[in-house]
Amino acid sequence: MNVDWLRDLCLSFPGATEQIQWGCDLLFKVGGKMFAITPLEPAPVCLSFKASPEKFAELTERPNIIPAPYLARAQWVALETRDAVPQNELAELLRESYEMIAAKLPKRIRESLSAPKAPPRNSSRKKSVKKKR
Repeated sequence: MNVDWLRDLCLSFPGATEQIQWGCDLLFKVGGKMFAITPLEPAPVCLSFKASPEKFAELTERPNIIPAPYLARAQWVALETRDAVPQNELAELLRESYEMIAAKLPKRIRESLSAPKAPPRNSSRKKSVKKKR
């Protein structure tokens, strides 16, 4: 896992955004809520994300995965090494994190995430008008 791969994956989720916060942490958000965090400078953990209660218990039993500092009470885990989880499994875990956060957003915002984008209206196109007889 590297930052470019992580960024491409997280930004591929509908409505996902990125933001630098707390000096050097890259946050991935949906609807303004975080679903993954990675530091851009050397740090004790290389990635943190939300997990379900079952996955939280399972993941924190593995080597190099700990309860995320400051976020463990919200069921977040932190990877101490970049290879703590295989890349394909990590992609699934990040998708689950995104989905858990998105599921708690207000209905209006959730619907806007899944709604297809309307094509831009072309103002030069004329509407056809039927003449009355």
